[in-house]
Amino acid sequence: TTTYIPTQAPDGVAFPETTAEVQDIVRACAAHRVPVIAFGVGSSLEGHTNAPGGGISVDTSRMNRILAVNPQDLDCTVEPGVTREDLNRHLRDTGLFFPIDPGANASLGGMAATRASGTNAVRYGTMRENVLSLTAVMADGETVTTGKRAKKSSAGYDLTRLLVGSEGTLGIITSLTLKLQGIPQAISGGVCPFPSVEAACNAVIATIQMGIPVARIELVNALQMRAMKNYSKLDYPESPCLFVEFHGSDAGVAEQAETFGMIAEENGGGPFLWTSVAEERTKLWKARHDAYWSSLTLRPGAKGLSTDVCVPISRFAECVMETEADIAEMGLIAPIVGHAGDG
Repeated sequence: TTTYIPTQAPDGVAFPETTAEVQDIVRACAAHRVPVIAFGVGSSLEGHTNAPGGGISVDTSRMNRILAVNPQDLDCTVEPGVTREDLNRHLRDTGLFFPIDPGANASLGGMAATRASGTNAVRYGTMRENVLSLTAVMADGETVTTGKRAKKSSAGYDLTRLLVGSEGTLGIITSLTLKLQGIPQAISGGVCPFPSVEAACNAVIATIQMGIPVARIELVNALQMRAMKNYSKLDYPESPCLFVEFHGSDAGVAEQAETFGMIAEENGGGPFLWTSVAEERTKLWKARHDAYWSSLTLRPGAKGLSTDVCVPISRFAECVMETEADIAEMGLIAPIVGHAGDG
């Protein structure tokens, strides 16, 4: 496991296949005051799936059916055990895709429960913006369905947003309706080196404030870039870099890439090396998602400890600069990588 939090095992594991079976499990546990812990695929790093008080782990991996796809309405309904990659494979022939990409092949129920984000969040939002409705089994074994497939409603409480991010504390999600996106006509992406982390961060701030519809913009500092070059065999400068991707029409992505290149140049960065070749982009984002594993090569035999920070975009450069200074002062081996576009 990649979490630094020690495992706390449950007393037992149940593998329900239907909402009714989840209800039976929850009712039995409620009657005997036994803790219930929902489990997707266990890809999170923060110990969400631990059972500090014992109890029953409800493993949703067998609830993995795609219940409906509505291409004309740009939505689909799935069970919680369906993973992100499963869904996008299923959608391939429809011209649609589900954009939230936390890196791991997480279950969609788990992604909703933890309000997952990811590299694409700067353009498409987090799970909060992409879940239209949920069905969940509550603590007394009753089900609640939040919202409809309609895009808006002003009637009643917004229970969908309450359950998204509740991390299993309010109920166990047994189905969810998700917003889908059209696969872009064109995608371009690439890497832009900078003389300093501060310059890279300032380029991010300018890009967001100018309203350039960037799909992904990721910061990698020099130490992390060294690790990526060793581990993923990337052929880029060993300096702070931004990994960037644009989605849209052929003309649109070319214009966006050109504008970003100008912003980078104004901040002392460049050249912006971008490509529309799918294989090259895939290699780049595979390296980004493997950042954790690459960082372990910086100190063989050591374990990694990941932590997160999020600040308003205007404070982004300040935050990263202060952190780099703290790391240097303490003598830590601590590479920096992150979703820069949403702070």
